[in-house]
Amino acid sequence: MTAETTAPEQVIPDVLRGRVAWIFGDDHDIDLMIGVQNIKYTDPEHLHSVCMKAYEDDFTDKVREGDWLVGGRNFGYGHPHYVAMTAMRNEGIVGVVAESFSPGFWRGEVSNGMPLLTVPGISTAVERWDEMEVDWRAATVRVPAKGLELVGQPLNQRTQDMIAAGGRYALLLAEHGRG
Repeated sequence: MTAETTAPEQVIPDVLRGRVAWIFGDDHDIDLMIGVQNIKYTDPEHLHSVCMKAYEDDFTDKVREGDWLVGGRNFGYGHPHYVAMTAMRNEGIVGVVAESFSPGFWRGEVSNGMPLLTVPGISTAVERWDEMEVDWRAATVRVPAKGLELVGQPLNQRTQDMIAAGGRYALLLAEHGRG
């Protein structure tokens, strides 16, 4: 950064505590979270009404602020539409920990400020509603009740800065003194 720019303010803490709200298998297409027919909607009430209905009718009654999604390999497979994860954010989901991510999904969601962590073994190590402590900068997941700690692939510094700022746009504004 130059003398004319300011460091971006961090909008999320390094360690996030929450529960495992759902565990998806390999090659999960995120559009299924809201139904493909809903990928063009932006109204939060509509997205709430369709969120995860194909999986569990009362998911939105159970999920709470700070919860996480867990996935197998190639999470986010398919078209990288943002609406499904917007719906999840609206429900309180703060991030995704998976075995691996589809590249298009990963780029898009990290650019939107969503912590996405690649942690080998996560999809079989946790159960739904396990309490987790996730240090997204260190790519470390702790499940205190199980005495479990899994360490994944840390994000590069630029990606960390993007997430900490709340997304690519917020980071660029801060770096250029407009944030």
